[in-house]
Amino acid sequence: MSDQTLLLMSLAEQLEDFIQTTVPSAEKVSKYGGVLFTLKPEQKEGQFCGVFIYKEHVQISFSLGAELDDPTGMLEGTGKRRRHVNFKDATDVNYDALEGLINQASLR
Repeated sequence: MSDQTLLLMSLAEQLEDFIQTTVPSAEKVSKYGGVLFTLKPEQKEGQFCGVFIYKEHVQISFSLGAELDDPTGMLEGTGKRRRHVNFKDATDVNYDALEGLINQASLR
């Protein structure tokens, strides 16, 4: 594995741990090539966010991201519902702002 791949895998693990710490009652579900977080595992579409590894970044995707208050302008995307944040390395992560988004998303 390349150094870049190992870096992204480590970053994804850090982000997953951060989400789990932020919302301890969330359950992890492996799906769509990533890890989804849900408070409603019995519902097909109950996930509130997910972590996905791409070739050059790690993405946190928010299922209802268009509804989130995003004062720092972190969220990207123009779809009806979904929004995401891409990270190339750990120095890109604004954990305070991310925590706010995760908490909001988990309450939707």
